[in-house]
Amino acid sequence: MKFLITGGLGFIGSSLIRKIIKETDHQVLNLDKETYAANVLNLKSIELDERYTFVKGDICDEILIEKLLFDFQPDYLMHLAAESHVDNSISNPSEFIRTNIFGTFSLLKNCYQYWESLPTKKKETFKFHHISTDEVYGSQISRKLFNENSRYDPSSPYAASKASSDHLVRAWFKTYNMPILISNCSNNYGPYQFPEKLIPLTILKAIKGEKIPIYGNGLQVRDWLHVEDHSTALLDIILKGKTG
Repeated sequence: MKFLITGGLGFIGSSLIRKIIKETDHQVLNLDKETYAANVLNLKSIELDERYTFVKGDICDEILIEKLLFDFQPDYLMHLAAESHVDNSISNPSEFIRTNIFGTFSLLKNCYQYWESLPTKKKETFKFHHISTDEVYGSQISRKLFNENSRYDPSSPYAASKASSDHLVRAWFKTYNMPILISNCSNNYGPYQFPEKLIPLTILKAIKGEKIPIYGNGLQVRDWLHVEDHSTALLDIILKGKTG
């Protein structure tokens, strides 16, 4: 099978690509814009594998997206490219709106045209998997966990942009019957995480003997998911998940 993965130089995307290349016989095309949070060293261990291809590009570039889809002919598209840092979304929301909303629209629009052009057998196997976040559900006051039926209640520009992209993906399923999947994960941690995130930031500051930041009153509860467990789940979802 052929996987087109967006945002594959990021923390979660690179973990997923390493897993696919090391543990399966599938091919991967990685499309990444190489923003500040991307790191080519994340994929150093597999970059020379003949089943792996990297293309630098922007998901908002519709001409590029169309070319990659029709040239590479993917069986699956897994969309992980996103602006994802909450603090940055508060100080500079424009890039979050552009990448997370307009970028997702660009992918959906071109994927639909590609999917419609496929022969019947390949059309039946194609899936568009949108990887989202549990932050679209807002802050949880009680200890009750979110699930697929939880009400959307985003509380930051980042979460609002991801909620918007979720709604677009669902609309392409309901309006055009395009085979989509959406997964909403909690906070990830693990190797290769960008150092602005809470756990690596805290560890690095502790090592340097610097003050460790406390967010709010320090009493917030977070649910943490190891990135390699998440990658295992993502692969299961795209291969076994029920579309829609």
